[in-house]
Amino acid sequence: MALYLTEDDVKQLLTMDLALEAVTAAHGAHGAGRAIDIPRQRTRVPTASLHILQGALLDEGVMGYKAYTVSKEGARFLVHLFDSASGRLLVVIEADTLGMMRTGAAGGLAAKLLAREDAATVGLFGAGWQAQSQIEALCRVRPIKRVKVYSRDPDRRRTATADFSRRFGIEAIPAESPEQAARDSDIVVTITTSATPVFDGAWLAEGCHVNAAGSNALIRREIDETTVRRAALVCVDSRATALAEAGDLLPALEKGRLHAGQLTELGELVAGTRPGRRSAQEITLFESQGMAIQDLALGRRLLHLARERGVGQDLALGSI
Repeated sequence: MALYLTEDDVKQLLTMDLALEAVTAAHGAHGAGRAIDIPRQRTRVPTASLHILQGALLDEGVMGYKAYTVSKEGARFLVHLFDSASGRLLVVIEADTLGMMRTGAAGGLAAKLLAREDAATVGLFGAGWQAQSQIEALCRVRPIKRVKVYSRDPDRRRTATADFSRRFGIEAIPAESPEQAARDSDIVVTITTSATPVFDGAWLAEGCHVNAAGSNALIRREIDETTVRRAALVCVDSRATALAEAGDLLPALEKGRLHAGQLTELGELVAGTRPGRRSAQEITLFESQGMAIQDLALGRRLLHLARERGVGQDLALGSI
């Protein structure tokens, strides 16, 4: 019988360490050719949109999809996980928190593989709910001591910095300008819905790593062409998905200043088939669009924990 996990169930079970392990395993499988991932598909009507990501993890024996809708009422997320041998439904998971945590974990994995080992200062663009998992993941993989938070809303800046200082035991300060957030930062994170670049790539220090996590549509751009040009390595979670919807990379791709073959997949770094950072002076860039296999890997682990701890509700649907 299948299980149903609510947002409260997920919050009870999910930790950043679990998310990092799951996302690392998913990208390792992808890099080794043991995962299938289908780029996001979208259906739009005048009042809402439906987005579907699907795939499979061959060695974990699961396949499935995440579907989410966006409307004026907000966004709703559900992950459906199936047994790939029998086709039976295993679990349905309310996936707002799951998605936030796996997005942060992907940024954490990228920083672990690409940021300098002594990276301690973060410039963060965005102070919304998604920003917290970005910082939590970075604190797990690098010795983060200071975060400079920039948001167009001064109140949100102050609220976020107080929260980060309390939760993660780091110095967090509101940045008064985009330049203050970006300059002299070892890692720069963008997690916004901006349609235009949020900082000037000329402000990036040598050796900086950039996690661009908000531009998952062609109409969105968080980073400029200068940032892309200065990056010695441009990493994506999926080449196919990046080419379909990475608004940050589109201008450079369209002008021939960047080519698909130059894009390194995160799974290739995990599997060791492509090199990462080559020197302490290089600027590196990770473009995060999101992949179904990240959700599936985390969903499978949550299912195991839920069964172990007696969490969730049974669904007769899984017996069909």
